[in-house]
Amino acid sequence: MIKILLVDDEPLLLESLEIVLTLKGGFEVCGTAGNGIKALEILKETHADVMLIDLNMPGMGGIELIKKVKELYPEIRMVVLTTFYDEKNISEALSSGASGYLLKDSGKDAIIEAVNQAVKGVGVLDAKVLQKLTGMLSSQALGTDTENKSGTGRIEGAGNTNEINGSDSIETLMEKAGLTDREKEIARLLAEGCTNSQIASVLYISEGTVKNYVSIIYDKFDIRDRAKLVVHLKG
Repeated sequence: MIKILLVDDEPLLLESLEIVLTLKGGFEVCGTAGNGIKALEILKETHADVMLIDLNMPGMGGIELIKKVKELYPEIRMVVLTTFYDEKNISEALSSGASGYLLKDSGKDAIIEAVNQAVKGVGVLDAKVLQKLTGMLSSQALGTDTENKSGTGRIEGAGNTNEINGSDSIETLMEKAGLTDREKEIARLLAEGCTNSQIASVLYISEGTVKNYVSIIYDKFDIRDRAKLVVHLKG
């Protein structure tokens, strides 16, 4: 049974999330809180495996809460669930210790999958968030201003099935090659032109781990050249 603490200042959303998670089975909502202060009080009395945290809350917001929980309860996985996906909030949340970042329009299936993935230690990003990070890194590499990007794409259980490059071809190619969720995540970033270092920064994993995954992707596509792989993925 996965124990979940819900933190949001919208009572109706808390109630809705609690109903969805409880009816799904395998989850126990161990508490609900309207801000970070209340959440910390609850954690003194009960254990949580995962926290779903909004960012903009009175008293103590999500970023400060994430930092405190990371310090006091490092074993707890925290997933941001918010309407905001600007670069500042994304970067601060992930660097402060959030295991993932979802948007409130992700849908119930995406949220459920995100919780399951977080417990396994897998980073979870909504596709719009991934695009924002990818755009930011690409712009930094080119020395240009970051451009806002729209659309969705599935990333490690984020629940979105559309694709980053606006075509179904990359999804079909990855399915045919038998890529795992993590390998698909890496492949999408490769298709966007990200370097291993940039991919590591986006996913908060080591560059060595990225290299290992890239090698596996090469094997599954039977392609040894990075440029050829990118061309193949982008169709």
